Amino acid sequence: MEKKWHRSSSVRENAPVSAPAHHGSANRRPPDGREPNEDVTGEHDRFDACPAAFRGHSLRCESARLDRLIDQKYPELEKVYKELHANPELGFHETRTAKRLAAELEKLGFEVTVGFGAGTALVGVFRNGDGPTIMLRTELDALPMEEKTGLDYASRVQVPATQWPGNTDETAKVFVAHSCGHDIHMASWLGAAQLLVEMKDDWHGTLLLVGEPAEEIGGGATAMLKAGLFEKFPKPDFGFAMHVNGDPAGKITVKDGAFSGNSDTFDLTFKGRGAHGSAPHLSIDPIVQGARFVTDIQAVVSREKDPREPGVITVGSFQAGTAGNIIPDQAKLKLTMRSTTPETRKLLLEAMQRVAKTTAQSAMAPEPELLRIGGGAVAGTNSSELIGDVRPALDASFDGVVYVPTAVQPTLGVETYPEFIEAGVPSIFYWVGGTSPEQVEKASQENRPVPSNHSPFFAPAPETSIKTGAKVLAISVLEKAGVD
Repeated sequence: MEKKWHRSSSVRENAPVSAPAHHGSANRRPPDGREPNEDVTGEHDRFDACPAAFRGHSLRCESARLDRLIDQKYPELEKVYKELHANPELGFHETRTAKRLAAELEKLGFEVTVGFGAGTALVGVFRNGDGPTIMLRTELDALPMEEKTGLDYASRVQVPATQWPGNTDETAKVFVAHSCGHDIHMASWLGAAQLLVEMKDDWHGTLLLVGEPAEEIGGGATAMLKAGLFEKFPKPDFGFAMHVNGDPAGKITVKDGAFSGNSDTFDLTFKGRGAHGSAPHLSIDPIVQGARFVTDIQAVVSREKDPREPGVITVGSFQAGTAGNIIPDQAKLKLTMRSTTPETRKLLLEAMQRVAKTTAQSAMAPEPELLRIGGGAVAGTNSSELIGDVRPALDASFDGVVYVPTAVQPTLGVETYPEFIEAGVPSIFYWVGGTSPEQVEKASQENRPVPSNHSPFFAPAPETSIKTGAKVLAISVLEKAGVD
């Protein structure tokens, strides 16, 4: 057989953007273009064994084979998903999670390493002859929040609050939940691995599966790369990752060019002098300092930043004092900054430090304490060439894939996956919808938006989300490493 690393060599130029359509398994396309309800039972053994010529040249046949395989494997994937969902762990503490996934990869024949660069970091290598090395990445960690989905497998896990950066109260505990959907990502990642091992005769190359710890706080990808991830293990020629969101379940969105923003997170403490509430003249009030900072920092966004460039500074937490008649001696703020260009990021960072210092100086207070949380995140950019390569396979496998052009600005949501892109791995980061029709209808009836990532009510429809995620990752690998 002729090895073919770049099966989509003829790419449609300036192809029109696909319009949104119905999504999910009910709209899978038969391999020969028949109507979905037309009986094709028995033909090519229900698409499991397409003739060689047909398999090599029919993307739809390949898609149908993947559908059948993922249907077979889903019950076991669902068990893994529910176990992960019910037992979430915070960043750099994903011991159980890493062990569970490592065991699954070992069963598939992967060479597995746990603890590379960080104690819970996971790397799996599957060698399948000569061909490209392709990376699939998942995150392992969860969020410090209480789940309120009402699911019968909902998380009730609580851990010491000190497991989350910035929390110093050793007596406090926090709930933990997979409210960002990383459990869906892990199950999809594992499902893709199962599919690709099952179809190993259809592709040649090396799979590098990366389980990244501490995506939410940052630092996991950095630690793995600093430890020599792409020196110790084969450096990927391409990479793929996915993220579930609040879009209709099964909807796939591909953003050409920039797909995420820069992120920087800080704890800011204003210091003062405590006093009785009836004698403010004896105090240096840190609450007034914090309030002034919250107001003044927004002038940076509205008056110093170019209004044509995305950028935001949000103060998400302001804690000070214990009683109404006590002026405290400090006020603690937690803030995040988002941007899409290095220039805007630099402007916001410098302005934040300047405004904090001048606020304290104007109150004749000590210099405030500024603590960076994590290493921040860089903006991510999808490879236009890679999108062009896999687009024919995506269009043959899914209805209504949405391609967002480079001219559209990315969201200010952030990801740590771009660290791998910055390390030289051309990539596609997919968005996969997770909201079921029933959830959409309920939200409409209650006149509210559907819950999305980081909401305590976020509950992606597992079957459609996992099957779609696994298939889009697998089809991407097959398109780049497939053989005829």
